[in-house]
Amino acid sequence: MDRLDAMSVLVAVAENGSFSGAARKLGAPLPTVSRKISELEARLNARLLTRTTRTLSLTDAGAAYVAASKRILEQVAEAERAASGEYVAPRGDLVIAAPIVFGRLHVLPAVNEFLRQYPDIDVRLTLSDRNVQLVDDHIDLAVRVGTLADSGMVATRVGALRRVVCASPGYLASAGMPKVPEDLAALSCVNFDSFTSSAAWTFSGGESGRAERRVPIHTRLAVNTAEAAVDAAIAGVGVTRVLSYQAAHAVAEGKLKILLAAYEPEPVPINLLYVGQSLLPRKTRAFLDFVAPRIREGVAQVDAMTR
Repeated sequence: MDRLDAMSVLVAVAENGSFSGAARKLGAPLPTVSRKISELEARLNARLLTRTTRTLSLTDAGAAYVAASKRILEQVAEAERAASGEYVAPRGDLVIAAPIVFGRLHVLPAVNEFLRQYPDIDVRLTLSDRNVQLVDDHIDLAVRVGTLADSGMVATRVGALRRVVCASPGYLASAGMPKVPEDLAALSCVNFDSFTSSAAWTFSGGESGRAERRVPIHTRLAVNTAEAAVDAAIAGVGVTRVLSYQAAHAVAEGKLKILLAAYEPEPVPINLLYVGQSLLPRKTRAFLDFVAPRIREGVAQVDAMTR
């Protein structure tokens, strides 16, 4: 039995939650996947998986073995990359993750340029607003918008995004211009649910120097994407709050107007996140060096557009 192959199969089963899912991921017949797991359990003389008609889960021994297998497989992959020259010349496959809209507007253009300059590197760009797990999801580098949790990851800061309140000129002409955050109570708001509370928005002290405070709002419309919030605000439904890059083009075109800029809370940081290694692969280092200044420039342009 090929132990590394068996480890790979077990990890695929654990990550996909089923034999059939692992078979699809590996491109292997379902009976082959089942047989390799049975052979591995027989070799170890231990049950690694608990199977029922509806669920499949790891036993305690299985969970420990999967964790060890992931470490071993990563070490083998790193050794193969070193032997193939990946640490000498930038080449190989690079997996990048980024938020959907920010990735499309600011990361994808940089990736396109990067590919033209580095013909020996292939990139898989995953756009998702879910915070991926770099090790578990086999991600080389992630663009993370937001405060970082403590982890063993290495972060390179590339800028920050303001949280802006905005509305269409037409809506402001009919409803009135808010002078202080508390004025929002008399206005209709379009709320981006996954970004802010539906009951209150947080502001800083502004010119008065008062501490951060939460201001109640009237949510007339709640949506689950920033694009929808921006579109509804342009249509005159009410005031919305989004990240500056999400409203930048509408502001530049005069479709939205920034409000209460003096009361904005602390900007949201943007980081390039990757796993710390004693020797960073050249493909990852090349991407960091290439993309970081381009994202910084793009974020600076967004800030200028929304002032």
